[in-house]
Amino acid sequence: MALRVRLTVLTLLALCILRSSSDVDFIYNGFGGASAANLSVDGSASVLLGGALRLTTDGDYLMGHAFFGPPVRMVPSGGAVVSFSTAFVFDIVTARGRGGGAGMAFVAAASKALPGASPSLYLGLLGEDTMGNSSNHVFAVEFDTAQAPGLLNEINDNHVGVDLNSLVSNVSEPAGYFADDDGKKVTVKLESGRPIRAWVDYDGRAKVLNVTIAPVSVASRPRRPLISQPLDLSPIFKQDMYVGFSAATGKLASSHYVLSWSFRTGGGAAQPIDLSQLPQVPKPPGGAVPPPHELPRSTVIEISALSFVATLLAIAAAIVAAIWLRRRAALADTLEEWELDHPHRFPYKELYKATKGFKNSELLGAGGFGQVYKGVLRRSGDVVAIKRISNNGTQGMREFVAEVASLGRMRHRNLVELRGWCKRGRDLLLVYEFMPNGSLDAHLFGFGRAGEPARPPPPLSWEQRVGILRGVASGLVYLHEEWEQVVVHRDVKPSNVLLGADMAPRLGDFGLARLYEHGADPATTRVVGTLGYMSPEIVVTGRATAATDVFAFGVLLLEVACGCRPIEPGTGASLVRWVRELGVKGDLVHAVDGRLEGCYDVEEAKLVLWLGLVCSQTRPEARPSMRQVCQYLDGEVDVQEAAMVVFADDDPVELSSLASLTWSSCATVSAGSLQGGR
Repeated sequence: MALRVRLTVLTLLALCILRSSSDVDFIYNGFGGASAANLSVDGSASVLLGGALRLTTDGDYLMGHAFFGPPVRMVPSGGAVVSFSTAFVFDIVTARGRGGGAGMAFVAAASKALPGASPSLYLGLLGEDTMGNSSNHVFAVEFDTAQAPGLLNEINDNHVGVDLNSLVSNVSEPAGYFADDDGKKVTVKLESGRPIRAWVDYDGRAKVLNVTIAPVSVASRPRRPLISQPLDLSPIFKQDMYVGFSAATGKLASSHYVLSWSFRTGGGAAQPIDLSQLPQVPKPPGGAVPPPHELPRSTVIEISALSFVATLLAIAAAIVAAIWLRRRAALADTLEEWELDHPHRFPYKELYKATKGFKNSELLGAGGFGQVYKGVLRRSGDVVAIKRISNNGTQGMREFVAEVASLGRMRHRNLVELRGWCKRGRDLLLVYEFMPNGSLDAHLFGFGRAGEPARPPPPLSWEQRVGILRGVASGLVYLHEEWEQVVVHRDVKPSNVLLGADMAPRLGDFGLARLYEHGADPATTRVVGTLGYMSPEIVVTGRATAATDVFAFGVLLLEVACGCRPIEPGTGASLVRWVRELGVKGDLVHAVDGRLEGCYDVEEAKLVLWLGLVCSQTRPEARPSMRQVCQYLDGEVDVQEAAMVVFADDDPVELSSLASLTWSSCATVSAGSLQGGR
């Protein structure tokens, strides 16, 4: 037995040596009897017979203070503010028929005589004349149950705040705790008349303050604090500080009690409070909450008004929710089975927002196919062009699927990139890269929104025109020969040639495209295309081949070089026939666009016009392939000998008669050397 006592004494001595001699560690499990010997009280504060420390009664304009008697060393000589931890249980009880106020606080101050302390809203901590003075040296954690509108910048009448030399809190939060099971915040009413636990912890090394509260009915301390704030207390704390509590009442009053208290400096949590030893507090006559029939008239009116407002808010919320659900249903997507096989599908809602609800202000153009809108994708910020196809039954759906199935898998610098697609009910949407310079058609014949008169465009230079033609030809070579299948575009024309920021061309709109295997015969289809660009054989056979695209490209060559439509509006005059007749007369360069004012390479212009005539011949077998066209445009193959250009079975024209097509360095190409149309 003696050995055990000796070991216990040695252990206590070791603990004392490990802890600094200036550290403080005490606990009050109730304040009755001799345990309150080191407690200093003033004002309305007193210790009741049952062991509860009462700071104020529910009388008007009272204040009371209770401090641990000796000062606590908070700043060692030449050091920083030490870590400290305190835990306590308090209870705020409001008398029946009276509104509660004003609140209480845990306080650390340089003196027990708080500077200018006054009751009411100032919690007995400070006064109106001493608010904010750096000489106050007052730190407090307030539990405030009254709000002073416009005076102390308080968030509500039930909050916890951290005060430094002022009652205007550095940080405050509505009273509550975070449940450990789901992390949701649970409100705690400070003047509920039920005991509430509080923890205040300051880490002197990290300079962080944590404040936590919870009703005593909560089994353990919540893991997440209500307030966690970086805070340097060095300007506030002197070497020695007094710690304790302060409370006050005003015209609205409550009784403020502290039931137990523990405190520690030097690191580590304050000693846990024994909740089984909590003293009881007196209850006001009739209980803390009056029966409903005894509520004051003002309270009844307030409750009725609040109920009316709450009902109106509930009705408004229901209306807003119904509108939101209806709009959400309108923008919802329903996928068909085939859609799951094609990637890059955009939600309809995203495209709807990208175009601001398909507003006319975002409309880039319109035609028989539908409308094209400018859009900004919110996720990436990319600017795109969104084509909304007119769903005129089977035809609209056929064009839509053709673009998704073909262009969606092709990649070439001279083909418009299909970013994605969307199908929702009758809305068929295709998303392309945005081409800031619009279409070649607009640069040749004028700009203007749908329904507006076209504005005259600045003329494209000859170099720009030739560069565009070379790019489109390169894209067609990729479609006809280099992709995994033969792709016949079937609608090559200026409005389907789009220009990027560098004026580089991209061939787009694959709604009429048809695919077939290399070496196979294309199937017969319906006659589709644009008048003026359709080859003669497609009208007769309905069979689209690479040669039909060559014919359309020949018309495009002439259109770009001449600046004229393939069929003149009003007169119906044919551009191909007009250029051919000029060539017969030996005046082929007369067909070049007059807006160029002679600023072009004559030999290159003759080559482009000659290629336009060769590509737009009547017989498909007499047309060159697109690869041969590229070779001529790039100067890789020289024009060789005079030959026949076939426009109709009964209307052949000898190239030898086209004097303007004779160059000093070379002659024209023979029909035999131009075989290769598909």
